[in-house]
Amino acid sequence: MIAKLTTAADFIRSKSKIKPKIGLTLGSGLNSMVKTIDIETTIPFSEIPGFPQTTVEGHSGKLILGTLAGIPIAALQGRIHYYEGYKMDEVVFPTRVMAMLGIETLILTNSAGGIQNEMKPGDFMIITDHINLFGDHPLKGPNIEKFGPRFPDMTYAYDPKLVDKMRMQFEKLNINFHEGVYCGVTGPTYETPAEIRYLKIIGGSAVGMSTVPECIAANHFGLKVAGISCITNLAAGITGEKLNHKEVQDVAGKVEKQFSDFLIHFVGSISNQ
Repeated sequence: MIAKLTTAADFIRSKSKIKPKIGLTLGSGLNSMVKTIDIETTIPFSEIPGFPQTTVEGHSGKLILGTLAGIPIAALQGRIHYYEGYKMDEVVFPTRVMAMLGIETLILTNSAGGIQNEMKPGDFMIITDHINLFGDHPLKGPNIEKFGPRFPDMTYAYDPKLVDKMRMQFEKLNINFHEGVYCGVTGPTYETPAEIRYLKIIGGSAVGMSTVPECIAANHFGLKVAGISCITNLAAGITGEKLNHKEVQDVAGKVEKQFSDFLIHFVGSISNQ
């Protein structure tokens, strides 16, 4: 595993002079915000040794290296999902590669279904915590001591100071947002109304099919993690309407300007800490 990750990181370094401090993973429909990045290098996942390939519409499958708000970043334009048939160590492979490139902070974004009644499509949610419902774990198996401890603490899986900074930027830009717990499920089906009622009972605020494995792997490495969900639909049973992936992409596309403005300000605030 370490050899594969080292090979991938060395290949990326051979293609770019950027030494990223911040990593950014872009979820469904949110890929277009890369237009705000001052891009130095673009590398398709297919060219990076060992990198899994994304198969989902709305996930371009490219690594972008450049600067945002003057800060060197590495951005994944698309991500790998467990439901695509990959193993957990493959799902978090890109996250670990960014960690080996030297990032200190990882910003995870996703499109999610809103569970709380006060949410509406187009809102954002600051992830303050998560519930792992994948039935699997990216740290399963022998621990790699070079990455982190056998039993990493997850009390502050999403860094409280970054949560405060996100809250300040959303308020400053007058963008509607919520705060809550993200429930990570395997997919690829959307949840049933009964499952949504269950998620609400156990404390969930939004549900999606990503983010949790990456957050765990990043915390294992000792990275600071921030998580943001774009609420692209209300979860099953809340409105009575059927759900589809096109709706997810359409809603994300409508708020891309707000999302881009927020990220520019948020990244800038991290650099000033």
